[in-house]
Amino acid sequence: MIEIERKFLVLNTDFTDLATAKNRIVQGYLNSEPERTVRVRIKGEKGFLTIKGKGNESGTTRLEWETEIPLAEAEKLLSICEKGSIDKTRYEIPFGHHTYEVDVFYGDNEGLTIAEIELDSETETFEKPHWLGREVTGDNRYYNAYLSNHPFKEW
Repeated sequence: MIEIERKFLVLNTDFTDLATAKNRIVQGYLNSEPERTVRVRIKGEKGFLTIKGKGNESGTTRLEWETEIPLAEAEKLLSICEKGSIDKTRYEIPFGHHTYEVDVFYGDNEGLTIAEIELDSETETFEKPHWLGREVTGDNRYYNAYLSNHPFKEW
């Protein structure tokens, strides 16, 4: 239930041919407060409900709970979410001993591409591909809950 994750901007699209999976994701927030976000997500043909706690001081570690829900229920829950939503394609890219999840955003967040890597500890070392840019871990502007209310196009 603990998520340890680091986030990076992505410099270009050199990663797309390396992807082993690709899914369109649409998500909304029933609660986007940083202390406890409650997210509804449709990923491909599956629905998910996720609760995340506030991150630690570095923004790397936080509580996360997720469960799959029926697609029809996810669609209904999306209709009552807060204003603003996230629309993106997620690419899964194996690199070294890890898999990067690279999100290419659409709509009001068009032009933003973020890579995330999940780790076993905050001090774990990992290889960085050439297309990885500046680290944005802990910068709340790059969290999806923030982007749903303050889209990238308004920055």
